[in-house]
Amino acid sequence: MITQTAPPTPPAAVVPARPSGKRRRRRPDLFRTLSRVLIMLIVIVQVYPLAWLFLTSLRTEQDFATGDPFALPSSLTWENYARAFETGDLGRNILNSFIVTMGANILIVLLGMMAAYAIQVLGFRLSKLVRGLFLIGIIVPVQIALVPLFIDYSAINLLDTYLSMIIPLAGFSLPMAIYLFCSFYEYIPKETYEAASLDGAGPYRIFGLITMPLSLNTVVTVVLVNSIFIWNDFIFANTFVLSEDLKTIPLGLQNYIGAMGKVDWTATFAAVCVTITPLLLVFLVLNKAMIQGLESGATKG
Repeated sequence: MITQTAPPTPPAAVVPARPSGKRRRRRPDLFRTLSRVLIMLIVIVQVYPLAWLFLTSLRTEQDFATGDPFALPSSLTWENYARAFETGDLGRNILNSFIVTMGANILIVLLGMMAAYAIQVLGFRLSKLVRGLFLIGIIVPVQIALVPLFIDYSAINLLDTYLSMIIPLAGFSLPMAIYLFCSFYEYIPKETYEAASLDGAGPYRIFGLITMPLSLNTVVTVVLVNSIFIWNDFIFANTFVLSEDLKTIPLGLQNYIGAMGKVDWTATFAAVCVTITPLLLVFLVLNKAMIQGLESGATKG
């Protein structure tokens, strides 16, 4: 009787052992930890001055004068805020700064968008040269325009007006605004404009119905970036403003300096807290739109 033997089974394939994932995870985990530590340090550096400013605005005059200015307050009071409004015309200063900031931003956005649209979208001979000339304005210091502007303003009776501050603030902020708008318009597909032109839309209609709505995030970025410079401007306001009624916040803070250079520090800190609150609230609300506006020119999308 012949018995059939089963064929020999082939040897099992040797599966190489996978390397342990600890080594792979070590580097990403270390990088992530270092990134978090660095971010925490940056946040502490940014937040600590604001926290110290707010706590100091709640300290009593005696506590601030006799104790350590960087220590925690022994007692808190809201009288500094009331004294801040009594010592200086803080409400009027905030209103003036708001009018100047809004007026300058309107000019910056409108003129910057139209200039960038003409340079980048419409195009013309020597458009790149014109763009380069605008960018040169970024490195021009504002101090060189004080004396010529003062002479011109006095000749046309424009001194001690809102326009005397709005015009130079908008003019010196235009180069950066044009650069941001041009960077954004560069990545808008040309097919969009060609399709609108085939439908019978002219350059003004294309600008109003296509370019402006797409530029919303860039507009927010331009407004927020320039608002810091305009809101805190001291040079133009101190040069062109002569009356108390038109003083902005930086000029109004001088009212807290008393006789012989004595400064009411706690009231001054309270006034500073009040004046920086609007900007902080705007940044907290519109920070995502600002980041998207800054990144819009980095990648095509």
